[in-house]
Amino acid sequence: MKRKTQPKPKEITHTSQVRVRFVETDPLGIVWHGNYIQYFEDGREAFGRHHGISYLDQKKYGFATPIVKSSTDHKLPLRYGDIATIKTIYVDSQAAKMIFRYEIYNQNEQLVCTGETIQVFVDKIGEGDLWLTIPSFFMDWKKSEGLLDE
Repeated sequence: MKRKTQPKPKEITHTSQVRVRFVETDPLGIVWHGNYIQYFEDGREAFGRHHGISYLDQKKYGFATPIVKSSTDHKLPLRYGDIATIKTIYVDSQAAKMIFRYEIYNQNEQLVCTGETIQVFVDKIGEGDLWLTIPSFFMDWKKSEGLLDE
């Protein structure tokens, strides 16, 4: 009996850059590990502005997308003054959630950190109820980005 292989989920990427600020480093002169989550958010916001699905776009439709899971895997340090390149990858899902993967590179194009965040849809107009179905505005966005087969 052959095992059914699942098709690889569709992905959309965007690349942005940030310069490491002094305040983001620890006494050892390297970026404190907690700041990588902020770099993920920087990448996610740049992705959203570029692809028309920013937090402000979501708010316009009465939704918020809080993070319910995050993970990081640190490979090399970043230091004050480094320019980090953040590759933000949206991974399509059939569920009512947004999955983003991240790759952060230093100015020598070495992989510094990888990670993932998962966000869900909550209705801000009501009591912040969790949506178990994909909101129509997000379905429209997925169609406009070529993520859905017509």
